[in-house]
Amino acid sequence: MTSNRRTFLKTSLVASASAALTAASASAAPAPGAARDYYELRAYRLKAGGSRAPLDAYLEKALIPVLNQRGIKNVGVFTEVDVDKKALTSTPKADTAVWVFIPYGSLESFVSVSAEINQDPAVQKAGAAYLEVPKASPAFDRVDSWLLRAFAGMTQMQVPAFSKSKVATRIFEMRDYESHSERAALSKMAMFNNGEIEVMKDLGMSPVFFGQALSGPNLPHLRYLTGGPDLASHLNNWKKFGPDPRWNKLKDDPQYANNTSKNTARFVVPTAYSQL
Repeated sequence: MTSNRRTFLKTSLVASASAALTAASASAAPAPGAARDYYELRAYRLKAGGSRAPLDAYLEKALIPVLNQRGIKNVGVFTEVDVDKKALTSTPKADTAVWVFIPYGSLESFVSVSAEINQDPAVQKAGAAYLEVPKASPAFDRVDSWLLRAFAGMTQMQVPAFSKSKVATRIFEMRDYESHSERAALSKMAMFNNGEIEVMKDLGMSPVFFGQALSGPNLPHLRYLTGGPDLASHLNNWKKFGPDPRWNKLKDDPQYANNTSKNTARFVVPTAYSQL
């Protein structure tokens, strides 16, 4: 074999290997839309019997508009209700938290908002009554906050059609599942990623988000939000979930046994200015 022939073969093999490695790297790289959302969930805990007016004004006139200007859309604000499942009615729950859900496209966005938002002149002007409230009559008792990371099985929030059209009777159910260990919490998250999310979607339960709690009270836990255009529709969809064979297969799978120690469900309705 001539020297030129050997050189040609060597160069061709290197080029082929390089091309293969490049192709493999490209196929292994995350898709552009695969980045996961981060969510902040705030619970503004009001003084018993206190007025919500300063907080509502701040959220509606100051916080949400500036968040929207920063590209942060679909901010949800909710209050809790008691539900009578037999009568299919709901009534406002007294002295409960105001829940605020803020979706972020990146961790950096969450950090900048948390650190800077109340220094924004527009927020300070529109939210003056709230930000400069007297010590004797605070707008809230305390604020709890959780940072959540979207599940791999649903990397970004999804806004239901009934939220986009602002159906007046829409209602949501927020659930958080606490676990006795970090590994058990990961097991419950895997259960959702490996089929439970798809069952919920197929049954019309309109999941809005699924999030792994990274920081905040009562760790470890995960949290998610489902909903319906009205209470009857929402409850009927949940009735389909229990007997679904796909759910029962997941529930009976030994790898997911004993992964939840506490399940808290809250029914919540959006405020008039909520974007969900």
